[in-house]
Amino acid sequence: MTGTEVAVDPELAALFDKVLADWRAARPSAGATLDMDRTLWGRLTELGLTRLAREADWPTLAELLRAAARHAAPVPLAEHDALAGWALATAGIEADDQIRTLARLDSAGLDPAVPWASQADRIVGLWPADGSWFVADLAASEVMIVAGRDLAGAPRDRVSVDPVALRAAVEISAEVATALGLRGALVRAVQASGAIERIVDLCVRHVTERHQFGRPLARFQAVQHLVADAAAEATLLTAATAAAVALAAAYDSSQATLAELERAVAVARSVLGVSADVVVRNAHQVHGAIGTTLEHPLQELTRPVLAWRSDYGSVRHWDRRVAEIVASAGTDPWSALIGRIEHEGETR
Repeated sequence: MTGTEVAVDPELAALFDKVLADWRAARPSAGATLDMDRTLWGRLTELGLTRLAREADWPTLAELLRAAARHAAPVPLAEHDALAGWALATAGIEADDQIRTLARLDSAGLDPAVPWASQADRIVGLWPADGSWFVADLAASEVMIVAGRDLAGAPRDRVSVDPVALRAAVEISAEVATALGLRGALVRAVQASGAIERIVDLCVRHVTERHQFGRPLARFQAVQHLVADAAAEATLLTAATAAAVALAAAYDSSQATLAELERAVAVARSVLGVSADVVVRNAHQVHGAIGTTLEHPLQELTRPVLAWRSDYGSVRHWDRRVAEIVASAGTDPWSALIGRIEHEGETR
């Protein structure tokens, strides 16, 4: 891993949080299902925040995704920009500001679980054919969509594409297709880290304000342990995703290899698998029954985390990948996980 992380402009980070916090303050409880908030999307588009994957660096994009996840914003920023937008830009396909999502089609033109497909304007299809990979930008009217929902209540739809609609596709390399999958896995870890950060904040606030037997919940040792364990997992996940984001930026600038990127993403996703379990379980224990109600913001954060941790590879898949990396390292497994550390011009 390279030690050349790009810091996010504090003013930009503050802007992201303010726009989303203002939206959140004026928004009622979401309920059991989520639909796209097109008013919020329009505001983000006006500010140029729906094209960051093509016009900004990875850390800035990651900060926006974290902020959106912290405020449980029902908009497809990751799908539209970080994935579909990047795929089109890499393939050299011009794109307008219509809302897009990415469908990872099989050879028959099917993807059974496409986020936001039923509410997007266009579907960017990635699919294999004859040993190659192709990308096409399709109008939603050109594909068949069967609406569905994921664990968080957000649209997760079955998409099938007639091969005739794919005739205008552009071929991409196998490495680009692999990199796109790793981007998807990474943005889910980034989003989850933002949501988990907010979950811990809610826990701290709840145990500080809520009293039981004449004293705050925070005074009970068992509660302290629950919150401390959740905070530790949140910190670990933030560190792992930050390292993977730095590697992704290095890969985009040709300063890191695809193998190095995969290693960093695998570690971040493996950490997410554990962190999601601990944080979600502990948070709901701390909040009790109130945290499961549709009116409470906790469930708007915990449900997406559980959905994201299984997207672009299951927990078992990424744990196994980390184990394979360690097993292939021989006598130096630690270096296999963290890679090269460059500090002040010296490689160690």
